[in-house]
Amino acid sequence: MDIRLSSDDLAFQEEVEAFLDTSLDDELRRAGELSSGICGAHEPTMRWHRILHKKGWVAPRWPVEHGGTGWSDMQHYIWSSACARAHAPRLYPMGLGMIGPTLAVCGTPEQQQDYLPKLLSGEHIWCQGYSEPGSGSDLASLQCRAERDGDDFIVNGTKIWTSFAHHANHIFCLVRTDKSGKPQQGITFLLIDMTTPGVSVRPIVTLAGDHEVNQVFFDNVRVPVTNIVGTENEGWTVAKTLLTFERSSAYAARLMMRLAELQPLVAAADEAALTTRFHDLEVRAKAIEMTEFRIQATLAAGQSPGAASSQMKILATEITQALDEISMEALGHHGVPWQLAAREPGTNVKAIGEPAAPKLVADYFNNRAATIYGGSNEVQRNILAKAELGL
Repeated sequence: MDIRLSSDDLAFQEEVEAFLDTSLDDELRRAGELSSGICGAHEPTMRWHRILHKKGWVAPRWPVEHGGTGWSDMQHYIWSSACARAHAPRLYPMGLGMIGPTLAVCGTPEQQQDYLPKLLSGEHIWCQGYSEPGSGSDLASLQCRAERDGDDFIVNGTKIWTSFAHHANHIFCLVRTDKSGKPQQGITFLLIDMTTPGVSVRPIVTLAGDHEVNQVFFDNVRVPVTNIVGTENEGWTVAKTLLTFERSSAYAARLMMRLAELQPLVAAADEAALTTRFHDLEVRAKAIEMTEFRIQATLAAGQSPGAASSQMKILATEITQALDEISMEALGHHGVPWQLAAREPGTNVKAIGEPAAPKLVADYFNNRAATIYGGSNEVQRNILAKAELGL
């Protein structure tokens, strides 16, 4: 199995790096550096979105006929890795990374024609309505209901931990449309305009001090039946399709960047045990990088990598949390002050103590969710047990 870059891949890598060098100004790079969540500050994020849209690279994994790039799997990996190294702002993933490719596969021609161009341009910003109070990892227990009324559904209920709902103008939801059978069989995948009367958003401020997640309420919200993706009561299948897009990622590049940024801090701490743990995580991150290269080689050969996305999700998120713990130990008392203003893009507030402290503390708190979102790591281990071990 040859995991080396071909001459064409090397040429593409040079093209990508040249584009990032000329297109990412200091403000955009700083916004990317300061981001501690799944996405950065709204204005820099949307400016970067528009730059990529103009280039034709805003949705590289979409089918070419809907605005994708037609890149190979290795080219996608090169792009993701280069963006991580360059501190490019991460775009809102729920639209371009989740509902967009899902509509390209499962949507009607009318839905594709209506929604996909507005997703590409940035006119539509989407959020994800899955989790509810009491229905997280056990998502099939959701209770947000949609009752048929002629050509509409009437939606009532609530969704929680809804990332960036305060910026979104559309939400894709799993709703309960039938209670008579197995829980998974009575769920429908529905597209909802957030400006519809009866939709309201309540902010949830995280431990890191960020307003990233929200609770969304639906009070007799009228939604056209034409907004179903797939078929009524069969939304669970569509949801599983979407999750394959949510879990696909190039983790190694961001892990390598974090290791490089933490190395001076760990060295300054001058604690043997901390240094040993740090180097152990370096080795594990390098193993992830090599595994990702092997996955790309497998895909390039037209073969299936199996449940590799679950494996990578487990390893990468657990290494991320271990790096967070090391960073907090290395910071010592500089990890205590509340320094939210010091990591706002364009701020003139200087950090107390270590310049990296505000960002590292925010990373620590925000990444507590990394082993939960996108399907908890316990669920991923069950997938591996079934797919790879036949248990």
